[in-house]
Amino acid sequence: MKHFVSRLLAGCVIASAVSMGAAQAKDLKSVGVTVVDLGNPFFGAIAKSIETKVQSVAPGAKTLVVSGDYDLGKQSNQFDNFIQAGVDLIIVSAVDSKAIGAAIKRAEAAGIPVVAIDNTADGAQATITTDNVTAGKQACTYLAEKMGGKGNLLIVNGPQVSGVIDRVTGCKDVLKDKADIKIVSDNQNGIGTREGGLNVTTGLLTANDDVTGIFTINDPSAIGADLAAKQLNRTGIAITTVDGSPDIEDALKGNTQIVASSAQLPSKLADAAVDAGIKLINGEKIAEPTVLVAPELITRDTVADYKGWASQ
Repeated sequence: MKHFVSRLLAGCVIASAVSMGAAQAKDLKSVGVTVVDLGNPFFGAIAKSIETKVQSVAPGAKTLVVSGDYDLGKQSNQFDNFIQAGVDLIIVSAVDSKAIGAAIKRAEAAGIPVVAIDNTADGAQATITTDNVTAGKQACTYLAEKMGGKGNLLIVNGPQVSGVIDRVTGCKDVLKDKADIKIVSDNQNGIGTREGGLNVTTGLLTANDDVTGIFTINDPSAIGADLAAKQLNRTGIAITTVDGSPDIEDALKGNTQIVASSAQLPSKLADAAVDAGIKLINGEKIAEPTVLVAPELITRDTVADYKGWASQ
């Protein structure tokens, strides 16, 4: 069931009060956190927000943060390390939403609850994500407007985790009613990185002479796509994306063709994940195990008023 920000904020006030006493009663000592890639600023912000939240509800507790680096085997081993270390809770942003299920089963067998954050993860007892379908819709609705409702569009895709799939689904849902906009590519994996976005977009722009719109699945990919357009001297292209990172704030204020990003809210994702995890380790039933946090579209016109990740 979807919980959007207005409901989430109200719920977190109650949850935090409950969780404070629960954490102390259980004596929370350590939380294992494994994210897709700490090289991506979004996952760095999530990790920092989780650590801050853990300290607020269980002062002195350790937060063990590691990077999966888009490597399923590595992330699976990280689960085993957390189990061996005897953590009380694991929070995971899955490299592979389905395949990570085996590692989650091992944690469950060891009595350690698992909360999925940012992406779904098979077997997780709670899931906290951005409403990624809405994020894709926001970005591509704005993109279609900037394209004047017509032209050729590229989708720079990414690793096939649930969040990426949902963003592309949301984008396509908007564009299916735009008969004069043609998606000329939607299956190239930019790996969610600046370098990947640069490489994929360079190839796609080289193969397609007339492109006026690009949607990328995250901010690093968008920055790479913009660089590709610059290197090829391609102008008249509007680029939209998802994340709302500090880097994209600078891009929206600077000399780029990036026009919008649907911003995620790392601190709200982290707060909800830790609250859910503390309930689980204390044997409480979670009434709503899936929480979707609504994104916020920022554009060149609105970025000056955007508070950013650091102030959430």
